[in-house]
Amino acid sequence: MAFIRLLQRKPDGKIVFREPTSRDVPAYAILSHTWGKEEVIFQDIQAGADMSRTVSKAGWRKIQFCANQAAADGLEYFWVDTCCIDKKNAVELGAAINSMFRWYQNAAHCYVYLSDVSKPDTGADDQREWEEAFRKSRWFTRGWTLQELIAPRLVDFFGSEGERLGSKLSLESKIHEITGIANKALRGDALSNFSIKERRSWAERRNTTIEEDEAYCLVGIFDVSMVPNYGERRDQAFRRLEDEIHRLYKGVDFEQFAVGLDLASFPEATQFVAREKELSKMHQLLQGHSSRSCVVLHGLGGMGKTQLAMTYARRHKEKYTAIFWLNANDEDSLKLSFRDIAHQVLRHHPSTSVLSSVDLDKDLDQVVSVVKAWLDFPGNTRWLMIYDNFDNPKTPGNPDSSAVDIRQFFPRSDHGSIIITTRSSQVSQGKRIHVQKLPDVREGLEILSNMSGREGIENALVKELDGLPLALSTAGAYLEHVTTSFSDYLRLYKESWLKLQTTSPLLNSYEDRTLHTTWQITFDRIQQQNGASAKLLKLWAYFDRQDLWFDLLRHADSTDELIQKLTKDELYFNEAITLLCNFGLVNLDPSPQQQVGPRGYSVHSCVHSWMVFVLNREWDESLARLALNCVASKIFTKDKKDWWLSERRLLQHATRQNVFIVDGKLGMDGLNWAFHNLGMLYAHQGKLAEAEKLYIWALQGKEEALGPDHISTLSTALGPDHISTLSTVNNLGVLYAEQGKLAEAEKLYIRALQGYEEALGPDYISTLGTVHNLGVLYAEQGKLAEAEKMYIRALQGCEEALGPDHISTLNTVNNLGILYTNQGKLAEAKKMYIRALQGKEEALGPDHISTLDTVHNIGDVYSEQGKLIEAEAMITRALQGCEEALGLNHKSTLYTVSNHNLGMLYADQGKLAEAEAMYDRALQGYEDALTLEIASSYLPALDTVFSLGDLFSQTDRKDMAKAMYNRALSGYRIVQGPSSKRCRQLEDRLQELQFASAESKVGQDELTEPGVAKPRPFKRKRLV
Repeated sequence: MAFIRLLQRKPDGKIVFREPTSRDVPAYAILSHTWGKEEVIFQDIQAGADMSRTVSKAGWRKIQFCANQAAADGLEYFWVDTCCIDKKNAVELGAAINSMFRWYQNAAHCYVYLSDVSKPDTGADDQREWEEAFRKSRWFTRGWTLQELIAPRLVDFFGSEGERLGSKLSLESKIHEITGIANKALRGDALSNFSIKERRSWAERRNTTIEEDEAYCLVGIFDVSMVPNYGERRDQAFRRLEDEIHRLYKGVDFEQFAVGLDLASFPEATQFVAREKELSKMHQLLQGHSSRSCVVLHGLGGMGKTQLAMTYARRHKEKYTAIFWLNANDEDSLKLSFRDIAHQVLRHHPSTSVLSSVDLDKDLDQVVSVVKAWLDFPGNTRWLMIYDNFDNPKTPGNPDSSAVDIRQFFPRSDHGSIIITTRSSQVSQGKRIHVQKLPDVREGLEILSNMSGREGIENALVKELDGLPLALSTAGAYLEHVTTSFSDYLRLYKESWLKLQTTSPLLNSYEDRTLHTTWQITFDRIQQQNGASAKLLKLWAYFDRQDLWFDLLRHADSTDELIQKLTKDELYFNEAITLLCNFGLVNLDPSPQQQVGPRGYSVHSCVHSWMVFVLNREWDESLARLALNCVASKIFTKDKKDWWLSERRLLQHATRQNVFIVDGKLGMDGLNWAFHNLGMLYAHQGKLAEAEKLYIWALQGKEEALGPDHISTLSTALGPDHISTLSTVNNLGVLYAEQGKLAEAEKLYIRALQGYEEALGPDYISTLGTVHNLGVLYAEQGKLAEAEKMYIRALQGCEEALGPDHISTLNTVNNLGILYTNQGKLAEAKKMYIRALQGKEEALGPDHISTLDTVHNIGDVYSEQGKLIEAEAMITRALQGCEEALGLNHKSTLYTVSNHNLGMLYADQGKLAEAEAMYDRALQGYEDALTLEIASSYLPALDTVFSLGDLFSQTDRKDMAKAMYNRALSGYRIVQGPSSKRCRQLEDRLQELQFASAESKVGQDELTEPGVAKPRPFKRKRLV
């Protein structure tokens, strides 16, 4: 930011200039107004000026108002454009014009002084008395005030008497009506999210005294810089402004967003022909770049929608800087596709900060957000996203809980191009193109010819296959690998068709029968050549259709000789899968950028349906159990390298098994261990509701098999497996604790602890793990004495079993420090934290997240001890580390910013403007990262709202405090219940505000009398 000269109000009321360095700018308020007669200018305040003459000017009243209001908000410094710029200095004036937007943007508060709006101090806030004058105020017609409205986050409006009218937030609807400025822009959305045309429209009805200023006042709105040249005339100034905008938004070298087409990331497809009509229509609909364009390719399965999208992408790849393919089969597949996009982008542009600061293999929701942010960049307009297989859309009539809301996976900005392929006719996100059977026999002949490598194809066969691309390609692949004539294939087709009509009544549609008939012919041939290939297809019906690989089958235990060979001999598996690929039934999966293990194989959704309903007309429980055994056996504990990525590959197969379990198709006998493992998988991946069901089934099964009192006999009767029930009990307790069901969690922990103590002894690692869990739970419940006992016991046990410097030991030390902090035992807490910090720095390094967490905790202790400078240093270190390791808007970073941390610390130091800025940043971050709906019930976000309410109350902004308190109260009632401690605190706060408001009618002086204590900002006890 360029040099800024501030005004400072001294304790004796004298107003003087303060000229801080660019690195030492204190928090300041800023004034927005319209110029009138007798304004106070720079020369009137500089040293040696006649102040008696200055204060007699009409403009002094506004300066005095700004000083008083800033002081009321806890600010010593302020800025007023009439006198803080030396306009006789052309260099300074030019720098000020180019910096003005940022000066307003960085201000702690902006006060809009409306000299033509009067609000008498009648004690009642009746907007009707001043609303009409507000709408007609000259302030809304001036060019320079546009950026003064948009740039600052906190804007308060005042009438000519200095009475507050409201804030930009509370008056938002009126301001929108008056100015036409988008509500999101008024709320602080990045201006890059708004088109050049839209931003230009905001200034169309505004004017300036000097004609060139009509252009100069917009440089901040468009984020460009211009050297002012007064005298050049309005038209020339606007031409220069347009050149700068073009250079920034249109003339940027597109190479900075170029990502080469990665065909390996696309699904394998059969040779495609024709559909020129559809391709031409797609090109017509997708050719623009000024706004978002979207095409929906919908039609029955097997019509070639994916191939059509891929052909368009290949044909027009030069038009786009980047083309990405996404699997829209379900939400998990979409998130993994976004992860692959991030890796693609980073491979071409490794310094892309918005992506490089995120752990791409852990927080997939954050990955989706940052990839969308990259796609939202103003200059990044020429990308194409292909959302393939979006066959299960979330619609009002779709009860499926796994249905996908694809809108949350679209970038926000109105640019770029999108293609969606779907079977559903209800997808309405773009212009729809119905992909139907190939109407021209010649197109079918070409597909058969390309796939079979044969000439002289008979029209009769093409007509029988009736223009269905998938049926044609399957027939072509078959004919490539056999010597069967076209006429013999047609005979086989008709025989299979008649057989299918009687054996598969579920196949109602003519198209399905046509497709399934071609696959049946192919299957019969495959069975003749390799029985293992046919057996693999039957087994595959019990897995998901996507990403099947050899190692997934390694834990199969079957008496079937073919399955034994398939699952134990990789060469045998490869031979079987290769035959399926050759006949066109199976494809190699797209190559992801980061994957644990080899690439997998997939089948078309139509082929998978045929495998389920035709090849497995009768339910085979032995194959279903074998598939469940394979999936459950691949689930790892968290200490295994790449466990998270490995488990992500299992999710879709686990979902398939879960369907069988829920539908009751699998008997429960002998599968309790598998249910436990699937529950663990879902818990690791944040799917807590699914995990809970599986843990409960596992626990019920184990109790029925072993009996509720089995512990006393297990050590001799069952050997090492006797711990399985307790493991499920403990894991279910962890799950309940994460869901906030603390009473249920406590019962399970106590049960697990008693069982572990009896079966394994008091000092076994599993026993100590449950002891530690109980300590965390007691601390969360406020049972601090009980928590301390648990932590000390866990610590002593870990020290003996694992050593004093083991990470598990150090984590217990850290948690014990937190407990002592909450108990007010600050000296003991500091000792624990320092020990934990020294151990973590040595074991994990100074910048590891766990290390930074302890750094943060030491800052809390310093804060509680009143050592605010030391506290600020430690919490700042933690914040910088979190920003570098996790990104600016990660929840851990935001927590460090807000409650308990920098925001609270600044409030304790009396730096209320800085505290408010921290709280605002945290709250905005929570809302951006979680969406407003989720943030409204997210505890750290609610705590931040609570603290903002306290801050507003401290600074006598009672309307805003009330709004924050009510918002927090609504959330806490949902999360913690209406009778919780925090709800009672908020109800007390609101009553105090109401009492204070009533007292204010009697007299302003009474507000300072004892009896109505201003609340200290709320601080939540921190627990790990």
